[in-house]
Amino acid sequence: MDDEDGVRDMLTMALEFVGFEVTCAATGHQALRAVTRRAPDLVLLDVNLPDLDGFEVCRSLRERGLNVPVLFLTGRTDVDDRVRGLDLGGDDFVTKPFELKEVVARIRALLRRTSERPASERPAQHSQLSAGHVQLDPDSHQVWAAGQPVGLTHTEFSLLRYLMENAGRVLTRPQIQERVWNHRDEGSGIVDTYVYYLRRKLGDGDQSLIRTVRGVGYLLCTT
Repeated sequence: MDDEDGVRDMLTMALEFVGFEVTCAATGHQALRAVTRRAPDLVLLDVNLPDLDGFEVCRSLRERGLNVPVLFLTGRTDVDDRVRGLDLGGDDFVTKPFELKEVVARIRALLRRTSERPASERPAQHSQLSAGHVQLDPDSHQVWAAGQPVGLTHTEFSLLRYLMENAGRVLTRPQIQERVWNHRDEGSGIVDTYVYYLRRKLGDGDQSLIRTVRGVGYLLCTT
């Protein structure tokens, strides 16, 4: 969804060329209608849409219970804008001007993370991961903190699961990026941003669950 005809056409051609089926929208309201009717696997969403901006579209999708992955396109470089987008349920950002191959790569990475894995790679049915006051069910994609359900985005869930699967082990930021985002960009700060949101949603303000290891990365504590 992009309000600029040239950008929208370019993205459409590029994505169709690599095999994706594309539905376009030029405004926020058109985007909401398209997502509701088409149930896409992913939404590529420009922040600067007319009528409703991309952030409001994402908020509306989440309020309607639509957990489709959202990849924002934005010309804004301010960290606060990125934080806002992630807080509203977005999964990743691409900053304009962008390379088409990066957009395609990020789309594929999001789809890989949200698609069902082969049976041989799945954990045992209904097996849960636990650490401190947090429980995670890999099969149902549900998370509880102190017995209360917690709503996480696809990316937040993937990050928490990776941390819990490696509880007691220090994970570097590059390791986390490689596993959760399928790329390494050490200057982006995206890992720190997502850890911040996990802590807030999980009630981990004192960082007793997800501990920062200065200069290295993060450690999920087992007690």
